[in-house]
Amino acid sequence: MKLAHYLDNGIIRVGVVDNGFVFNLQEAMQQLQLLSPNLTRSIDEILANELLSRLQQAESRIIKTVSGSPLSSVRLRSPILNPEKILLLAVNYLSHSKEKKAEPPREPYLFTKFRNTLIGPEEAILLPKVSKRVDWEVELAVVIGKTGKYVSRKDALSSVAGYAVANDISFRDLQYSTRLSDGKTLLGLNWVKGKGLDSSYALGPWLVTSDEIPDPDQLGISLSVNGNVRQKSKTSEMLFKIDSIIEYASAGMTLRAGDVISTGTPEGVAAYSGEAYLKDGDIVEATIDRIGTLRNHVTAE
Repeated sequence: MKLAHYLDNGIIRVGVVDNGFVFNLQEAMQQLQLLSPNLTRSIDEILANELLSRLQQAESRIIKTVSGSPLSSVRLRSPILNPEKILLLAVNYLSHSKEKKAEPPREPYLFTKFRNTLIGPEEAILLPKVSKRVDWEVELAVVIGKTGKYVSRKDALSSVAGYAVANDISFRDLQYSTRLSDGKTLLGLNWVKGKGLDSSYALGPWLVTSDEIPDPDQLGISLSVNGNVRQKSKTSEMLFKIDSIIEYASAGMTLRAGDVISTGTPEGVAAYSGEAYLKDGDIVEATIDRIGTLRNHVTAE
């Protein structure tokens, strides 16, 4: 099942995506008298109320009950609107570790982004006035569907609602800028300024439920800028697989339904490939097999 947020007369709706069309979920719920439309106003609410499995069971009825709109006629938005947490993994692909000339981490290396970074398909990646080295990173995003803490590896995948494509935009001149007062000793990576500026985490184009991707560790993953391929790999190259990531992240920290975990990027980012950084007018397309393509344009602030 594919679930998307889309704009309908200025209101964000939930739609079921099928065969190039999007079907209004709230309208279908009213006609089927299956669930209160108030419980299906967003994918976030669907996950929080543990309604996903009921919708999956009714998918064929939903797309037969209401008329669909062509995807080309609607404006999609991020499939998750208000996650409590956006967790990301640094250096989780061996090829990215090699291009950075860095030793692979011994355990998942997490950092965070905030709600201000989140954008959806076709929305603008902003080039901020304060950065000249704006980079891309295609990533497989995992959306949590069941709230849990200390989730074991064997139970981890059952807590996943589904998957989406992510583009983790980075500001390299800010990420590596923070030094101590002596001007020499590096204090540490500046994750907040280097990763957390506005409109720097694109997510979409929809949520593909986990039953449609039984083996998320075997997906092709790629990114192009203006039609030129910059990254191309497979998720099988991930150093830490999704089950171990969830086990690690949930140890001492509750993962809530709707939280997003972004699982790292392969080689080919501008910072280490020698390719030009993003500029005003660029088109960035991030693609993952069995999910789709997330397309965004780049706009100077």
